[in-house]
Amino acid sequence: MTESPVIAGLGVATPPQTSQQELWTGFFAQHFAGTTRALAQRIFENSGVTTRQAAVNPLLEDVSDWPTERRMRRYLTEALPLGKEAVGRALTAAGLSAQDVGLFAVCSCTGYATPGLDILLARDMGMAPDTQRLFVGHMGCYAALPGLGVASDFVVARGRPALLLCAELTSLHIQPASARMDTQQIVSHALFSDAAVAVVLRPGGDPVRDRPGYAVRDVVSATDTSTADHMTWEVTDQGFRMGLSPRVPQVLAVHVAALVDDLLRRHGLARSDIDGWAVHPGGPRILTVVERELGLPAEALAASRATLAEHGNCSSPTALLILDRLRSSRRPPRRVLLLAFGPGLTLYAALLDRRAAPE
Repeated sequence: MTESPVIAGLGVATPPQTSQQELWTGFFAQHFAGTTRALAQRIFENSGVTTRQAAVNPLLEDVSDWPTERRMRRYLTEALPLGKEAVGRALTAAGLSAQDVGLFAVCSCTGYATPGLDILLARDMGMAPDTQRLFVGHMGCYAALPGLGVASDFVVARGRPALLLCAELTSLHIQPASARMDTQQIVSHALFSDAAVAVVLRPGGDPVRDRPGYAVRDVVSATDTSTADHMTWEVTDQGFRMGLSPRVPQVLAVHVAALVDDLLRRHGLARSDIDGWAVHPGGPRILTVVERELGLPAEALAASRATLAEHGNCSSPTALLILDRLRSSRRPPRRVLLLAFGPGLTLYAALLDRRAAPE
């Protein structure tokens, strides 16, 4: 039986951090006018976010009136060094060089360019000419999980390492100020943040593997296309605009337990066998709904809530940020279940098993 591929290295890179309170008092309190300001303040205060990162900090540079073309040029300027840092750290942790990478997959929904991050980083990091590349765009917050699935399949099929990078610069998409009350934009501006996370997957039977890691056992998904309009990410003349229905948590409540239980049943497991939960914190309500529907104790989602508080919602890198927090804890969990949600509405889940380093 083919061994599951192993996440042998993970690298995180984030821009400078700013407190949520400073962002509110220094920028967004003036960005929202009239009666909208009081609503916006309540949303910011109840977001569950304490600090966030911004490659383009609105306290220093207001991009809200920039055209999309200018935002896309800035995307490459900021994303390249951030991606390079995350990739470098992941390769070092895995004990590999850039030349060893067989597949380089990049997930990003906050910027587009050709040549893109996959090509430019492959060049700058010195990857081999035969390195295959894949760019996953506009899948949003759950993109890391299908990316992980594709990278895992490559490792199993080809017996070569794969590298996945999730890089998002949501700070580039602050929308223009408006007197019109738009709760969806307020929520978006209160939650989203910037980050890059890279993971290296190696064949499970790699004889030179000398580091602990998490084996990717399975990746599954479910999409409710009847609710496709509940979450959108539209390209406009002034950046990308978020559409976020308040009914999203209700849709997740309908589907999340069946998705999780079906995945676990395939591997002879139950919810009680999972000791590490990495649930994408689309917002506090999302975590509350998942906790309730799965019957989880409050401490089960502590890593997800802590990641939301420290980093905000970084879109596709967020689930990997939570995984990094779990694996770096004093007692890393034996089994981890990743859950992420996004446009579709789509739910993704991945099951990971911890593999200890050989003695």
